Amino acid sequence: MAIDSDLELMLRVQNGDAESFELLLNRYRLPLVSYFVRMVRDRALAEDLAQEVFLRVYQARQRYQPEARFTTWLYRIATNLALNALRDRKSDDAPALEEDEEGVPRVARIADSRPTAEEQLMLSDRERLIREAIESLPEKQRAAVILHKYQGVDYRQIAKVLEVSESAVKSLLFRAYENLRTRLQPLLQGGQL
Repeated sequence: MAIDSDLELMLRVQNGDAESFELLLNRYRLPLVSYFVRMVRDRALAEDLAQEVFLRVYQARQRYQPEARFTTWLYRIATNLALNALRDRKSDDAPALEEDEEGVPRVARIADSRPTAEEQLMLSDRERLIREAIESLPEKQRAAVILHKYQGVDYRQIAKVLEVSESAVKSLLFRAYENLRTRLQPLLQGGQL
């Protein structure tokens, strides 16, 4: 059985096909939540924002024009919502990270192997430092890095999502990676990255 393309599904959604919308939602809900968690560092807000993206997709279904890839359009909506949420919360304190039953903040795992307790402590500290470094980036740099490194979006799509040129994306990413390299220099020198 062939898997329908995003474009085919969205064109069916335009014609009122609820099942196609459900397929798109199931295909992109988790990647969007993951993207939002990395952007806003608040799981509940990330879930709400992902839901808002799909609400906006559904509301705009009649106006959808397949000029760019569906994912480009989807992540443009998501990025605008994330940046707005970050601006809205700028005056608020930083959100608390989800904690496990022992009160230890949960962070995304970098390695898939099962590390020893000592390796877990080192990984946790390294992840925290990387997360903090990414969070310290200016909003557009952070969005570009997360889209590029964590979501696997190419330069052309990032340019469309952020509504800038490809050369501006390259410049954003270059500056972002330079900022990260500077901030993470102790990890680089210690051979921990």
